[in-house]
Amino acid sequence: MSPKTPDGLAAPFVITDGGRFRLRDVDPKGPGESSLPRDKAVGLLQETVAKLAALQARLYAENRWGVLLIFQAMDAGGKDGVIKHVLSGVDPQGCEVSSFKAPSAEELDHDYLWRTTKRLPERGRIGVFNRSYYEEVLIVRVHPTLLGFQKLPPAVVTKQIWRERFEDINAFELHMARNGYLIRKFFLHISKEEQRQRFLKRLEQPEKRWKFALADVDERKRWGDYMRAYEDMIRRTSAPHAPWVVVPADRKWYARCVVAAAIVDGLESLNLQFPKIDAGKRRELERVREALEAEGRRRS
Repeated sequence: MSPKTPDGLAAPFVITDGGRFRLRDVDPKGPGESSLPRDKAVGLLQETVAKLAALQARLYAENRWGVLLIFQAMDAGGKDGVIKHVLSGVDPQGCEVSSFKAPSAEELDHDYLWRTTKRLPERGRIGVFNRSYYEEVLIVRVHPTLLGFQKLPPAVVTKQIWRERFEDINAFELHMARNGYLIRKFFLHISKEEQRQRFLKRLEQPEKRWKFALADVDERKRWGDYMRAYEDMIRRTSAPHAPWVVVPADRKWYARCVVAAAIVDGLESLNLQFPKIDAGKRRELERVREALEAEGRRRS
């Protein structure tokens, strides 16, 4: 018998109103195994991925909603693994993953939303952002000297710039929601100790060493600054139409199940349906069936 999805697996981690959110209230290890035993997690993930694939087929066929999934995390937070495992059953024609690293010279000649706006999904499709415009209130906030590369007029670089960017992001996401887009944003929350252990594993595995850079260790010195930036970001940009899902990510298998469950919950809320076939279309399909069957009889 296949495992059943625990009711509300993702619900405790969904933030729709960040006013009282505190990052310290979310344990990166997650709840105890009584909530989801590890030996059941593999089967549960397979079942949830199958549900996701079925819902994605309806999303694609209905062609009315678009879906935007945003993933943010500290280095070694597990974004690549979550995206790979959770979206493994989705039809590639209906899903596109975009990764955003340091902006190029061309991108710096535009506003900071330009490069991500170009990668928004079409209706009927799922767009995945591996990092996103939220870097503008995370790494740029922790390293404000990066603002100097953005060619902004001095008059707009004020003490209010972070509040203004939160306002702009909220307005952008509200605009997307009002135009038929489901938005789910995931922060994969790992502990500093777990990051250290994952860095060590990268150094031990030749196929993963390429991911490692000395700068990653230097950024650990700013861990507290990043946690404060993440907390403020989640508090100021959580909304019912664009919630953050703060995923305990020290245990990769648990994080993947939570992310998959949250995406399925979101898609199910859309009440997706295959297009209905009217009488005229049914007659047309019947003629196609008759023609194909007649062709078969001629060949036999």
